[in-house]
Amino acid sequence: MTTKVEALTPEQVMSLPAMPPVKSAFAAMNISEGTGYQLIRQDEFPIEVLEFGRAKRVRKTDLVAFLRLTPIAAAEVQPAAATHNDGAPGVQPEAPSEQSAPTRASK
Repeated sequence: MTTKVEALTPEQVMSLPAMPPVKSAFAAMNISEGTGYQLIRQDEFPIEVLEFGRAKRVRKTDLVAFLRLTPIAAAEVQPAAATHNDGAPGVQPEAPSEQSAPTRASK
């Protein structure tokens, strides 16, 4: 059975440990576990996989380089639910707001 893992955001990728499990790499790449393990078996996984007994891990630096993430770029990406000072998502306090013209109900 192929299970799809929840994709990681750039911030989550940057917060991974130095040697995350391959499942974290699959999530960062937004591929299923089945596809990821198949690529590993075929020696076609795009980054080096290190084996420690039965545990398979990747280097975070390799993963970040493959995804072309940098600490600066990851910090610039804002999560969709980010809030500003007033607590409203995606609203900038100093930005002008649009107001619709009042309408009259027809009788």
